[in-house]
Amino acid sequence: MTPETNNQRDSTEYDVVIIGGGPAGLAAGRYAARGRHKALLLEKGVVGGQISLTELVENYPGVPSVNGFDLAQTMLQQSESYGMETEYSAVSAVERAGEKWLVKTDERDIVAKALIVTSGAEYNRLGVPGEERLTGKGVSYCATCDAAFFKGLDVAVVGGGDAAMDEGLFTSRYADKVSVIHRRDELRASAILQDRAFTNPKMDFIWNTVVEEIMGDGQVTAAKVRDVVTGQRRELPLSAVFIFIGQHPNSDFMKGLVKMDNGGHMIVNEWMETDQPGLFAAGDVRQNSARQVASSVGDGVTAAIAADHYITNKFTHAAGPVPSAVSE
Repeated sequence: MTPETNNQRDSTEYDVVIIGGGPAGLAAGRYAARGRHKALLLEKGVVGGQISLTELVENYPGVPSVNGFDLAQTMLQQSESYGMETEYSAVSAVERAGEKWLVKTDERDIVAKALIVTSGAEYNRLGVPGEERLTGKGVSYCATCDAAFFKGLDVAVVGGGDAAMDEGLFTSRYADKVSVIHRRDELRASAILQDRAFTNPKMDFIWNTVVEEIMGDGQVTAAKVRDVVTGQRRELPLSAVFIFIGQHPNSDFMKGLVKMDNGGHMIVNEWMETDQPGLFAAGDVRQNSARQVASSVGDGVTAAIAADHYITNKFTHAAGPVPSAVSE
């Protein structure tokens, strides 16, 4: 069925539609638009994704230091300067429409020759008072991004898996003391990471304990914790709380359309191609992402170049070559 017969609403066609306005999506939009493709970026919230909540980004190549929200806005302006359109709408469904893709939003239907999914992932939250308010002000979900800000200070890492130990070990390069808060009496991390953590003189372990509140006025100053065995509560003076209790990709709307791993991450090859023609995935929504701004930008660029090649070969090859998104 064509989109017109499958839905009564009018539909607009684009060469490339990008779902998600984080670094991967913004980079993909820039390259697609610069390649003279009609490109649309769909974002349901704030452009920038997780970096929009980051006070300072200091590990993006060529930029010594920048506010995360400001970096995202600069990326957006740059992409739009090449002709990328931006629409703030939530995607409700994605369907195959012959050789193209039908993207349904609350406002309209959109047809795409190539679809790039850059919907990212969300860190699992503790859901305690102070967590959201102090995110980017001492509450962090990325030690690689933020640990250097807390050199010589006392911080906490919440979690007991591989990510918590890996990020805790990284944080110990800067912090004076790293208190690992875990709700159980043993870690779930791999044996080698446990060995490294237990032998690290900067790392301390607080077992059978959960965080009930993160405290601070504009900056983290303490965490209120509770021993799940004794019920005892206390306050831990801290300058930062790094939370690593897992994350989940924003991929529910793609289930049943594309191969995913057990965690819901879309499986792609080195060109960000899924198992479906014309469907690409980049950034944190894909399997084995490095979960960094720089790597997500690279993913987005790769996906846009692959989409350019796909559109050229599939839809416009007979009419002659189109300008490539690759910069000479």
